[in-house]
Amino acid sequence: MKILSKDTLWKGHYLQVVSLRYEDRLGNTRMWESIERVNCGGISAIIPLTINNEFLLVRQFRPVVQKFVIEFPAGLVSEGEEPIKTAYRELIEETRYVSEDIIFLADGPVSSGLSSEILTVFLACDAKEANKDLLSSYHADESEDIEVIKTPVENIYKVLADYSKRGDLIDLKIYGMLELARRYLDSKAANKSQYKKE
Repeated sequence: MKILSKDTLWKGHYLQVVSLRYEDRLGNTRMWESIERVNCGGISAIIPLTINNEFLLVRQFRPVVQKFVIEFPAGLVSEGEEPIKTAYRELIEETRYVSEDIIFLADGPVSSGLSSEILTVFLACDAKEANKDLLSSYHADESEDIEVIKTPVENIYKVLADYSKRGDLIDLKIYGMLELARRYLDSKAANKSQYKKE
């Protein structure tokens, strides 16, 4: 299996469509169309967990699906930027919260049959409201109209179900990201408990 050639079929400001010619495991030449980000090093998403044990979600209108979508804060990684810096920036810009305890959880493709983009997921522990000085350095994207949803950890699935019943779409990545966060937090709690016993 190998890529033989790649041709750009169309290029816009933020996306491009490419045609891939590749060889399959039997030696046959095949074609595949895909989408790539332009001038972008991937996507960073962050799961904010406040000092009061609440998750922060964002609700915003997504023109592509023509509906409001409930998501965790996320944004495009600028070329040459570290994904963790993107996550930190998006947390402040989209929620007006900040965290000094940002943990890498996982990375991987989001839709490998369609797009080449890689999503990197972080957990922001002990997030708190950012002060005015910090907020003055981070400005929300003017094209984004974001509503922040704060929910106690134990209510997260009910809140998601309620927004879904109202007609909003729930970004399916949320469920996997919550599982990643739960595993990390459970592991951290188990390590603390074990340390105390010793």
